[in-house]
Amino acid sequence: MSGKDIENLKKSMKEMVSDSIEKLQNYLRLPTVSAQHKAIPETVEYVVKMIKEIDGEAKVLDDLGGNPVVYGFFKASKQEDSTKTLLFYNHYDVQPPEPLNEWNTDPFEPTIIDGKLYARGVADNKGDLVARLTAIRILQNSEGGLPCNVKFLIEGEEEIGSPHLAPYLEKYRDLFQADACIWEFGGKDVKNRINMVAGIKGMAYMELTSIGADIDMHSSLGAYVDNAAWRLVHALVTMKNNQNEIVVDGFFDGIEEPTESEKQIVSALPFDEEAIKRIYGLKLPLITAAKGVDPRIAMVFYPTMTICGLESGYTGEGAKTVLPKKAKAKIDCRLVPGQDPEHIFECVKKHLKNYGFHDIEVKLINGQKAFRSDYNHPFIDHVIQTAEEVYENEVVLAPNAAGTGPMYIFGEQLKLPIVSTGVGWAESKAHAPNESIRIQDFEDGIVHMAHMLNGFNHALERE
Repeated sequence: MSGKDIENLKKSMKEMVSDSIEKLQNYLRLPTVSAQHKAIPETVEYVVKMIKEIDGEAKVLDDLGGNPVVYGFFKASKQEDSTKTLLFYNHYDVQPPEPLNEWNTDPFEPTIIDGKLYARGVADNKGDLVARLTAIRILQNSEGGLPCNVKFLIEGEEEIGSPHLAPYLEKYRDLFQADACIWEFGGKDVKNRINMVAGIKGMAYMELTSIGADIDMHSSLGAYVDNAAWRLVHALVTMKNNQNEIVVDGFFDGIEEPTESEKQIVSALPFDEEAIKRIYGLKLPLITAAKGVDPRIAMVFYPTMTICGLESGYTGEGAKTVLPKKAKAKIDCRLVPGQDPEHIFECVKKHLKNYGFHDIEVKLINGQKAFRSDYNHPFIDHVIQTAEEVYENEVVLAPNAAGTGPMYIFGEQLKLPIVSTGVGWAESKAHAPNESIRIQDFEDGIVHMAHMLNGFNHALERE
């Protein structure tokens, strides 16, 4: 397409964007926290409504447990264009908003300040869904119409590990079959370059529990009573040393070593350490510094073990001298291709028993395998090229993200190329207080999706 075609898309976007932002704000007001089982039916109803309002077909799949999966379908405007299908993956659930006292605005009352829209879930992932639906609406109203079939899979459990998605994809594989997939998220870095990924890390998310008594006790009994909190801390220390090395036997089994070309690609990715320190207010050096490891290599190719939360005893204001009866830790391990979450779970259990912590209960909350798409597929080239044309800036593509999602299930069940891009920015702060997107990025993301769809059929013909 020519620059004139892109300008026409921008003009159409400007005519619709106010209505789209209003729809997005209404969507964001729904506190769809899957971890807390909030607002699921209302959100499903709203998602279906958005699809049907622009003449899409919507089905709610809820026969296999968990939160419903929404299927959306938009048929190509011309019969001759209906041989190719693009699938969008999105999720309607969001992270809990806590800690609430760190928000500058109400997390579920979307607020625009200085060209930025603040709300929980706006970057992850509600803004992207509305942008994609708006792009479809623009093309439906254009002279050429929608140039290919478009499907959506919109689930409601991504933020808790998509525990029920695999059975839905297996049963409804034919319904979601497509030629390529655009994943849920993405955005611009500190230099306003669009960052994309063609894969994702896996995860083993575990809960470790130490129980020492039936009730909390006076802390003076610590002279002879074991402390569940100390017991758990000692157990945690055995799994990762003070050089930040994971020392659980078997943890690294099966890892597929990256190729030299993959290493070169990752080593060339932009990385602004000072910007990261500023954005997150880091107080300590990067853990890769002491080892002389490139943070980019670690982010893409190294597995991790992170304590996500600790809970025990009294944590309120002031003092309460208590010996806690129980202590709990939440741990996530981000996995790379070749690692299996069930195997990691078994390794952790065996490790703790070998170190004498047979009393520590270990529970696997959820597990997902890592996935990398075909980095050289023509579809991925097409998404990059159209982004460069719309954003008029460099595009950065990584083999996989540092985060996790159910991409492996899609690759296994649907056998299609996948790339992730979206409307976020370097300071979107997904999963953190004051999550946001910039309105300009939302507008540009709409135009990019419309432009990408216009050339989709031709791109696949090069395969």
